[in-house]
Amino acid sequence: MSEAKRLAILHPDGKRRCPWPGQDAAYVAYHDDEWGVPEFDSRALFEKLMLDGFQAGLSWIAILRKRDNFRRAFAGFDPEKIAAFDVAKIESLMLDPGIVRNRAKIEGAVASARLYLDIEAGQGFSRYLWDFVDGRPIVNSFRALDEVPAKTDVSERMARDLKTRGFKFCGPTIVYAFMQAVGMVNDHLVDCHRHEACQRTNIESGRA
Repeated sequence: MSEAKRLAILHPDGKRRCPWPGQDAAYVAYHDDEWGVPEFDSRALFEKLMLDGFQAGLSWIAILRKRDNFRRAFAGFDPEKIAAFDVAKIESLMLDPGIVRNRAKIEGAVASARLYLDIEAGQGFSRYLWDFVDGRPIVNSFRALDEVPAKTDVSERMARDLKTRGFKFCGPTIVYAFMQAVGMVNDHLVDCHRHEACQRTNIESGRA
């Protein structure tokens, strides 16, 4: 990867951004509005973890472009509704061209919804996940894309615990991507305009 592709990129609007969204309008909007913003809502965290599971072996932009289809097919990612999906519903999802038609991933999402309900009824799903980072984001100061790790000790621990509970498609690399996306880790490059903005959002949330 060239030096230019590793560093924050200056866009026509005068803002520097992480290089991974390129100039794709949908990807840039996701980068600016969602990625790295601390998320504490249990349902939103469940949705993102499920979508990251469907991403396994694919690109995130492919899933992002299908996100509305996934929300439709999976009842707005309502865990109670997904937990009640039966064999007939799973078979109908296997015929849905708007989503990733992978039986193991679909069945894994149904099983994960049931596991979510158990955790939410106890300590709460958000609290369960955020406890791995002591309730506040880990703020990194990377200047180049190749400095950003694919996984960490924390993502290894989270992935191991999720798997022990029965969650599927949640290896340490997928979990780290999830942590980055939901703001458990601030991995915007320091020259990216969103690095400071996400840190400020965290402070304003009262969680810092």
